[in-house]
Formats: sequence, structure tokens, C-alpha cells
Amino acid sequence: MATTRRYEFGMNEASHPDSMRATIAEFFSTCIFVFVGEGSVLALNHIYKEPGSSAAELVVVAVAHAFALFAAISISAHVSGGHVNPAVTFGALLGGRISFLKALYYWVAQILGSIVAALLLRLVTNNMRPEGFSLSSGVGAVHGLILEISLTFGLMYTVYATAIDPKRGAISTIAPLAIGLVVGANILAGGPFDGGCMNPARAFGPALVGWRWQYHWIFWVGPLLGAALAAVLYEFVMIPIEPPHHQPLPAEDY
Repeated sequence: MATTRRYEFGMNEASHPDSMRATIAEFFSTCIFVFVGEGSVLALNHIYKEPGSSAAELVVVAVAHAFALFAAISISAHVSGGHVNPAVTFGALLGGRISFLKALYYWVAQILGSIVAALLLRLVTNNMRPEGFSLSSGVGAVHGLILEISLTFGLMYTVYATAIDPKRGAISTIAPLAIGLVVGANILAGGPFDGGCMNPARAFGPALVGWRWQYHWIFWVGPLLGAALAAVLYEFVMIPIEPPHHQPLPAEDY
């Protein structure tokens, strides 16, 4: 991602080898993340008749997503920035950290990666139908939408603070871990209500392959709005235009 704010279409990046490598990195990292995340849900579905009905099962799903995202970001951060999420890419686009054309490439790669992961899961699990995301009993569409906005706001704010902010200093070395942990924590908080999605790509592949579309729009609109709010807030409030009057603390002082 760009180290300074700039808004451009990005025609010069259309066929650049770095753009192609970044797009491929987003495809594989998203595929890995969705495969492990949805796979953990299907594994519990295979073991238990009512998956996700206990606190222990919720922890399993949260930890699987946290570990998978930590790995997915780590293997792609140096190539593409490690977005692994259309909402994160949208936030970076609004903040002027990525060109429109490269964002478009990323979105296509992330969606395709999710679809391939869901298809692989259906193959290796002997045709188990992917679960995807849905609202729990008693949770309305508005409640689910606000929850997804809130969860994704926290995710995008963490991405900005640890991976984008020019003042982040040595904290950038733990960005993949911090982002993975906030996703795991958010799943623990939001999982019982709507699954804790925060990622349209994570929702789309399993929804398509499992053909589960009820309230699917929530898992697009909510994350995109939450990421947009966090990106605009952090970009235009937390990151100063002028050079800071103080220097970041050295790593040993954290």
C-alpha cells in the first residue's frame, strides 16, 4: 500500500508485474483463510449435530480464523499488503492507499479465492454444504447490520494502526498477529449473533457454493460501511498532514 495519501485510477499499474504478483497473492491468501475458516465450521458440523451451540465450539472457530488470517496476511503482506478482505481493500481505497484499478484486481482475486476454497471444501468433505453466515434466532436485519459495521470498524482501525499508519514504527512487525487476534476476538463477541463475518469474501464463496443467500447483503453492506468509517476517521483524523512534533518511541520502549 502507498506510504502517502494519493488518489488515482492506476492505469500505469494495469499490466505491471508487481500488480499481477499482488493479485495472485491476494487470491491464495484469501483462499487459505476461507478454506480454514469455513473448514473449521464444517468440521464441527461433522462432529456435532448442532455446531456452534457451545462456548467451546465458538472458541474453536474463533481461534481457527485468527490463526488462518495471521498466516494469510503474513504470506502476502510483502507482496500485496495482505488485505485478504474486500472491506479492507475498500477502506484502503477511500484512504488513498491503493489505486482504484489495483483495488479492483484485489476484489476479483479475493472473491475467486473464496469460491475456490468453498469448492475445495465441498470436494474434500464428501459434498458437505458450506454453512456461510446467517442471523441467529431473535437477531433482526438492522441488529445484524449494526453489529457487522461495529466489528469491521474495529478490524479496519487495527489494520490502519498497525499496518498503514506511517507513524506505526516497530509495531508493524506484529500487524498480522494483531489483525488476526482482533478478528478472533470479534468472532467471540459477534459469533453467537451473526457469525462475526467482517469480510464479504469470507461470506460470498460459501454462500455461492452452499447456496445460502438469506440476509447475505448484510455481510457486504455492514463490513464495507464499517471499514469505510474507520478508514476515513483514521486517515483524516489520526494521521497528521504535517510532520509530527514527536518521534515514535523506539522499539525497546514499547
